[in-house]
Amino acid sequence: MTTDPLIRLFTDEGRARAFAAVVLGADTPAKVGEAAGLAPKDTAVALRRLQASGVISEGATGLSVAYGAFRERAREERFVAQGGDGAPDARSGDDRTESVLRTFLRDGRLVRLPAQWQRKLVVIRHIAERTFEAGVEYPEREVNEKLRAWCEDAPVDHVTLRRYLVDLGHLRRQFGYYWVPESANAA
Repeated sequence: MTTDPLIRLFTDEGRARAFAAVVLGADTPAKVGEAAGLAPKDTAVALRRLQASGVISEGATGLSVAYGAFRERAREERFVAQGGDGAPDARSGDDRTESVLRTFLRDGRLVRLPAQWQRKLVVIRHIAERTFEAGVEYPEREVNEKLRAWCEDAPVDHVTLRRYLVDLGHLRRQFGYYWVPESANAA
């Protein structure tokens, strides 16, 4: 059983406290740090991770909770619980997948990560399948190089992409080495 990436996101106390501060109305990093009792550096790290995960956003009015992302996730979970096997969509899985990939990938490079969770899963899985082979151990330096190629000119960096790959179970990590888990091959 794998832990849900959203649950794993909030296992860090600093991220949980920063998120709570945003929920309670803190709309700038300084206000978040003050309300959460975090140092400026810890606040910045927590907010960066929360934004990369799509649970908070920053707009013209400052930081806010991305309630739409939570609603989308709840719809997807409800759909799966009712017997569906992915996001509700009238098109076939292959058509939907191809459409998502055409939208977010150009010439073998990531244009941007989708905000919608189910689409993000499609893009991350595609990158994992095209980048890493089962049975091969990759040192972190090599993983970074492979992911940098996907991220050229994209508003997402290779570290965020690597974190998604690990959090979603496409890669496992131990002692600075990464590999494709056996369960990913069956997916």
